Amino acid sequence: QVQLVESGGGSVQAGGSLRLSCAASTFTVSSYCMGWFRQAPGKEREGVAGIPTGSDSTYYADSVKGRFTISRDNAKNTLYLQMNSLKPEDTAMYYCAAGRYCNPYTILSQYRYNSWGQGTQVTVSS
Repeated sequence: QVQLVESGGGSVQAGGSLRLSCAASTFTVSSYCMGWFRQAPGKEREGVAGIPTGSDSTYYADSVKGRFTISRDNAKNTLYLQMNSLKPEDTAMYYCAAGRYCNPYTILSQYRYNSWGQGTQVTVSS
């Protein structure tokens, strides 16, 4: 069973930075599509960033392009999300996810992922 554990969330002021980590067990992150999603209260879960199987290509939601960076450390079997220039609208619960199949058109769709972490809260104050 795929297990994912997120960490690194917290409270920051607007303009600050956070780095989220997602440690994987029972599988290797390079063998799966990996993504970061977020969900704010009263809103649907949205894809933030994704990295395909065995690839260094990365994909981002327009709202975070140029501010967030997704990366994967295969040696540590960990997925990261570096978040810079944070805005109050980035406030949400952030989840990492793994899926077996994705492509550039679906990588930010939650329906392509079947394994999810428990989430880590990010709060950005103005």
